[in-house]
Amino acid sequence: MTTTTSPSAQLPKDQPRPGRPGGPRGLLAAIGGQNLSLVGALIAVVALFGTLNPNFVSWDNIQVIAEAVTISGLLAVVQTVVIICGGLDISVGSQAGLASVTSAMVFTSTGADPYLGIGAALAIGAAIGLFNGIVIIYGRVNPTIATLAGLAAYKGVAQLVSDGRAQGYVLGDPVFVFLSRGKIAGLPTMVWLLILTAAAVHALLTYTDIGRNIYAIGGNDTAARLAGINLNKYLISAYALSGTVAALAGVLLTARTGSGQPVSGSEGLELQSITAAALGGCVLKGGKGSIGGTLLAVALLGALQNGLTVQGINAFWQNVAQGALLVAAVIIQQRRNRERAVGLPA
Repeated sequence: MTTTTSPSAQLPKDQPRPGRPGGPRGLLAAIGGQNLSLVGALIAVVALFGTLNPNFVSWDNIQVIAEAVTISGLLAVVQTVVIICGGLDISVGSQAGLASVTSAMVFTSTGADPYLGIGAALAIGAAIGLFNGIVIIYGRVNPTIATLAGLAAYKGVAQLVSDGRAQGYVLGDPVFVFLSRGKIAGLPTMVWLLILTAAAVHALLTYTDIGRNIYAIGGNDTAARLAGINLNKYLISAYALSGTVAALAGVLLTARTGSGQPVSGSEGLELQSITAAALGGCVLKGGKGSIGGTLLAVALLGALQNGLTVQGINAFWQNVAQGALLVAAVIIQQRRNRERAVGLPA
């Protein structure tokens, strides 16, 4: 008689599982023991720039950092889900740009209705994510290639419909103003949206069978299939979620800049999201990762970028630092997993 492996058996030991306890142990599970080094790095960065400039650790500057990383943080959260599934979405930045243009143009064309603009943007994002998943699954296209094509295609569509220029003007609308400048309990609205999105995705991955199955698919897709998990459904849903949240990031981009941005503001977001996910403990082969670790990495990148800016360091060096951190994260993963070096004997 043929036996199958339970999906939960495929979860790595250091990954959060449904039903884990709360409190300090729950917090450690959310962050992941392997990400404690990120906590140390974040403390070191804060201590360094706080010494150089005492205002760096002021509450006002902390809010500035939090707002600055909201958009990239949202993309990093859903990038984490996609990577855990064993995929990759390089097109999230272009999706955000197209959603930004869509929200502003629909807002303008419907007599300044913010809800129609936001709804249209979210619908476009969900449709794009769904399309990405269908191409990858049923077209049998490698996720990197499929979403790399999407990176170019969605950016091109955004430029075509907007004639390559910023569209609309939403700063006079109270809904967009609330999204960009509003505060709830002392925290900016944008930051609350990141917190709520991250909390919902964390709960999904940690406390539900859906999350357990997502880890199982990324950890061992053959065993997951034998256990009866519908891989196609999960992977397509992961990309649809990625597109929807990318569209939310695009709406926030519109609210923050006051108009729909086809490219400006969304350029490079895909690299930021992948870097944060990798630094946060996601293994690019899938099966490992946590929202807590990703958020720590987002905070580290935001603090580093803000600190370098305050110190007057050329923005080009910030890109160099980001690329170096991504390479370092992958090297650490390879060493931790004892992967054979490319081109060298085992």
